[in-house]
Amino acid sequence: MTELIKVINSFQEMDLETENAIKKYFVEEKFKKDEFIIMEGKICGKVYFIKSGAIRRFCHEEGTEITKWVYTDNQFVTSLSSFFEQKPSFESFQACEETILYSLSYSDELILLEYPLFLKFHIKQLRLYLSKINEFHHVFRQMNAQEKYTYLLESFPQIILRSKMKHIASLIGVSQETLSRIRASIN
Repeated sequence: MTELIKVINSFQEMDLETENAIKKYFVEEKFKKDEFIIMEGKICGKVYFIKSGAIRRFCHEEGTEITKWVYTDNQFVTSLSSFFEQKPSFESFQACEETILYSLSYSDELILLEYPLFLKFHIKQLRLYLSKINEFHHVFRQMNAQEKYTYLLESFPQIILRSKMKHIASLIGVSQETLSRIRASIN
C-alpha cells in the first residue's frame, strides 16, 4: 500500500486520518496474465491502482481488437465513462502479465470523497490526467508510425518492454510486419 500512498501524497499530502481511510477502502486484488479486469459491455464498478504488472486497454472496431493504451506500475486505471457514470463500458482492460492491483469500489470512492484531502487529491489527479490525455491525443495523432514508436520508446519504455508486438502495432496503428521494419530501422 506504500506505493499507492506515495503517489497520492505526490498530488496532495494526506493526514493520518485520510491515509487510514485510504488503507481501509482500497483492497488488494491479483489477476493472472490475460485475465479480464474490466469487460466491454459491463459496468465498471472499481478504479484500480497498479502495484505491479501491466494492463492493456482495448476496444473492438469493425471486428478488430484495437489497443488504446498499456498501463504499468503506479498508475490508476479505470474505464472513465463507465465508472463515473455507472454505464456499460465500451472498452476492456486485460492483464498483460501477473498483476497486483489496489481496487476502490464506486461506493467506497464516494465515502473517501467525503475526506477533504482525498477530494483535493482526486480533483488534482483528474485535472492532470485529463490535461495529459488531451495533450497526448493531439501530439500522437500528428505523428507517423515511426515517430509514435520512438515516442513510446523514449517516454513510455515500459509499454515497449512489457507488451506483445501485436499490441504495440495496434497501439501505433500498423501491422506487426511494419512494426518489425520500424524496429529494425531504429536498431
